[in-house]
Amino acid sequence: MTISEEHWLQPDGIDSILPAQAFVVESLRRELLDSYQSWGYDLVIPPFLDYLPSLLTGSGTSLEQKTFKFVDPLTGKMVGIRADMTPQVARIDAHELGANVPVRLSYIGNVLHTSPDGFGGARSLLQLGVELYGEEGVNSDVEVLMIMLNTLAIAGVENTHIDLGHVGIFRALARQAKLSDDQEIAMHDALQRKAIADIQDLVVRFELTDTQSSWFLKLITLNGDESVLVDAVSLFEGIDQELNAAIAYLQSVASEVKLHKPDLPLYFDLAELRGYHYHTGVVFAAFVPGHGRSIARGGRYDEIGKAFGRARPATGFSTDLKTLVNLSAKQFDVASSKVYAPYTSDRELQTFIDSLRASGQSVVQGAEVGSEVMKMQGCGQQVVQQSGKWVVESLI
Repeated sequence: MTISEEHWLQPDGIDSILPAQAFVVESLRRELLDSYQSWGYDLVIPPFLDYLPSLLTGSGTSLEQKTFKFVDPLTGKMVGIRADMTPQVARIDAHELGANVPVRLSYIGNVLHTSPDGFGGARSLLQLGVELYGEEGVNSDVEVLMIMLNTLAIAGVENTHIDLGHVGIFRALARQAKLSDDQEIAMHDALQRKAIADIQDLVVRFELTDTQSSWFLKLITLNGDESVLVDAVSLFEGIDQELNAAIAYLQSVASEVKLHKPDLPLYFDLAELRGYHYHTGVVFAAFVPGHGRSIARGGRYDEIGKAFGRARPATGFSTDLKTLVNLSAKQFDVASSKVYAPYTSDRELQTFIDSLRASGQSVVQGAEVGSEVMKMQGCGQQVVQQSGKWVVESLI
């Protein structure tokens, strides 16, 4: 019988997590969820499959393109496999919980993308994050940012730096330049790609004044340390009150972060518009040297619950747990040596084996075999009888 490669090959961007890494992933998952609980964040578990409106609401076209869609044979309605858990968690807050007080939620689960993108370029991610609903202001955004940094620290990710921006700056400039929706989308795309030539072409095609043109050409240059914010205040003085407020907000966030993490490198990019279609305020992302993509990201998205009947302040972050494991410098106690014990009908021996397992030991039972075969199964100890008692001894 010939076995086709299709029986064992996996789709591009889809992978299995094998025992050694699965141990690390699960250990880290437990540690992180316990950490979120210590901050007051309660775990929710949204479904892997959902109706499209619940998966795509308020997310823009990029998430729609990433989402696997098909017809539910039971109902005949369009459903999808989630590509991002944030809209689902927003529904839980707005519709299923409906609380009138701040709500803190955490989540973890598999998400699937139609094309490689985001964390590490994979299509199958183990998305992890927190969401804070019903709180507005600098303190709530800084809280979420601190939890993101704490997540990276627990995971053992080193040399992190933070990229900060605010979508309100571009929105204010687009409004003052009276860009149409299509023009705003085109300008957003050019800014996101840092395409100076395209921006120069767009300001001409849109027939912007010299002053208006200079706004967008200057915006793309505003990236660097905190001096960028000082430059922005000078460059955009008197243009728009909301723009000034956005810059001041970024300055406040930076000051609060520095109080908690004085040595943390902060980088400002005022043309950073990732998640522009649903973010409404500050945006932030974490980067490490040698990894071209962000390893965690988040921000404020106050309107995300609107489609579910209740828009209220919201901020959060997410990351891919598998990416954190791959980048971790942390030493995990992977599968501390297992104990080998024989299959038995001896009640005393089985009671001893049960007590080992209850104490947290991993006990493998099998036929009587040599020590090399035991070691090949990950065992470094075995159960033997000495002076009429069952004990554990190291394999030679």
